[in-house]
Amino acid sequence: MLLLRPPGVYPAQGDTALLLDVLSREPLRPGARCLDIGTGCGALALAAARRGCRVTAVDLSRLSLATAWLNARLHRLPLRVRHADLLPARPRDGPGPGGGYDLVLSNPPYVPAPSPGPPPGAARAWDAGSDGRLLLDRLCRRVPPLLAPGGTLLLVQSSLAQPALTVGRLRAAGLRTTVAARRLQGFGPVMTARAPWFERTGLIEPGVRTEELVVIRGVRP
Repeated sequence: MLLLRPPGVYPAQGDTALLLDVLSREPLRPGARCLDIGTGCGALALAAARRGCRVTAVDLSRLSLATAWLNARLHRLPLRVRHADLLPARPRDGPGPGGGYDLVLSNPPYVPAPSPGPPPGAARAWDAGSDGRLLLDRLCRRVPPLLAPGGTLLLVQSSLAQPALTVGRLRAAGLRTTVAARRLQGFGPVMTARAPWFERTGLIEPGVRTEELVVIRGVRP
């Protein structure tokens, strides 16, 4: 799918491609309510819209939201965009009190960084604190209550940010959680530049320049 991606907007890369592959196999009913957290250029949101989902895309970057909206217009797909730090309000058009999302997608920031706090500027699309879990832990706490019964969370992260911890925390929150896909890939520019720091902190063995991408699937019973 051709997508506009101006400077400053996170492009669809290997992690997005892996999550798109898992999404293509996910059973979805027409009209399913979908939330794409940290939409970037909108690749995941538009793939869900093509499957007939009613999609809300959120991002902290207004430029990313504008890009996702333009890409939706380019492909003549319906898309709602919302400016939010992490999550918008629960949808009000579903069953039960307050409704819920049938599908939540996220390719969040997960790259460990020397600075423990939120990064400035474009780096907020990938930097996620000293352990890479600045956003992942918040997602584990806040997404499960927003899922409708039977709703599914699909998120992708790096092996450097402890996928087992994500699985455990989602299970503790009541989701049936599995690893849906794995893929080994070489470091990109950010990871390569940071590799000596990864080695010093024990995140990778000396000389390693690959990471395993992991898609985690959690379902609310």
